[in-house]
Amino acid sequence: MRAELLAEAGGAVLSGWRRQQAGPSLAEVYRSVAVGRGAPGWRKAIAFLGPGYLVAVGYMDPGNWATSLAGGARFGYTLLFVALLSNIMAIILQALCARLAVGTGRDLAQACRDAFPKWIAYPLWFMAEIAIVATDLAEVIGTAIGLQLLFGIPLSLGVVITAVDVFLILYLQTKGFRWIEAFVITLLGVIAVCFLTQIVLADPNWGGVAAGFWPSPDIVTNPDMLYIALGIIGATVMPHNLYLHSGIVQTRAYGETIAEKREAIRYATFDSTIALMFALTINASILILAAAAFHASGNTSVVELDAAHQLLGPLLGAAIAPTLFGIALLCCGLNSTVTATMAGQIVMEGFLNFRMPAWARRLVTRAVAIVPAVLVTIYYGTSGTAKLLILSQVILSLQLPFAVIPLVLFTADRRKLGVLTAPRWLTAIAALVATIIVILNVKLVIDFVMGA
Repeated sequence: MRAELLAEAGGAVLSGWRRQQAGPSLAEVYRSVAVGRGAPGWRKAIAFLGPGYLVAVGYMDPGNWATSLAGGARFGYTLLFVALLSNIMAIILQALCARLAVGTGRDLAQACRDAFPKWIAYPLWFMAEIAIVATDLAEVIGTAIGLQLLFGIPLSLGVVITAVDVFLILYLQTKGFRWIEAFVITLLGVIAVCFLTQIVLADPNWGGVAAGFWPSPDIVTNPDMLYIALGIIGATVMPHNLYLHSGIVQTRAYGETIAEKREAIRYATFDSTIALMFALTINASILILAAAAFHASGNTSVVELDAAHQLLGPLLGAAIAPTLFGIALLCCGLNSTVTATMAGQIVMEGFLNFRMPAWARRLVTRAVAIVPAVLVTIYYGTSGTAKLLILSQVILSLQLPFAVIPLVLFTADRRKLGVLTAPRWLTAIAALVATIIVILNVKLVIDFVMGA
């Protein structure tokens, strides 16, 4: 009875957790953005604008480029449906992340630590770290390729240069979390302009584009297409984004009453939904560009980012096309390394309750990605980067269930969220999403083992 009363009052339902909350996510920026109690709705909506776009960055990272380029070049517009489906999945799951954060005051990593025994929580932490490494590997390599394409910087040196983002985050954070959001949104604007221009130059078959958003049975029956499709899902619905969003939503000072929390969930969900629709536009643009420029011309084997860069000029008949491609790739890489580093911090602090000075924390999480990335680029060079990028996205897809299933369980548990528990219809849809992800991953593993 006492737990129910606390739930109705908006208090912490301790009976739903094995451990009490240890502290807020990203303590240095926790509740640092004022919402403005009593302000008009549009001003509150603006106050919540930002976290969704940081999350959206992860849905258009360089690893996504590799899978979308491969999918568009090999299969034309067919996999646009997968991009749409994965984006719908993302919208549902990110909405649950906002609900978990506001309803419990915990990010997903903290929730796993506080809800599960150590023998479950530690393996989940290990899986989350693998996802962070796979994410960082893709983003660091993508940034390095962008630097190489635009400025001729060797890949291995470009990978090391990406460490500068650590200091960039620290500097922007001293200015306030809004500065980080402004930096990310500005780069997203540059990416959008670059792709809009390239799409106009490519002049795609818009009838084929429309047909591509309709599901095709080949996606499941063709193992090669399924492999790329899973890569697209892994690149779109990314595990680290679930941890990231549930952490950065708490930068808003939204109040403690049930009414204020309901309002915060509504505005945070609106923010992430709009941002992810923007991400879908970018993701679809990458695939459409590859289909129109490469598949239509018979260049179905184009999967390397540098090869795509070299072919765009001759195929589109515009010298500026490769430059725009390189600029967009660099902006994507910079944005993604910023958000992945923050996600790494949330995962480390949340699961282990291990807190370090901000600069040391950033360096540790960045080093975890840079060291293997340097070794990979030195050993493989440019020729193997596309395969590694696609593989990294499939690894992310395989890690998804270990983040998605706890998220669905937590937000459906009234002992943990009280009156803010997700509606049954939303839980049912989220459970269906989790089931689809698990089934697709099982099929991928079976196909791999059977050598299909």
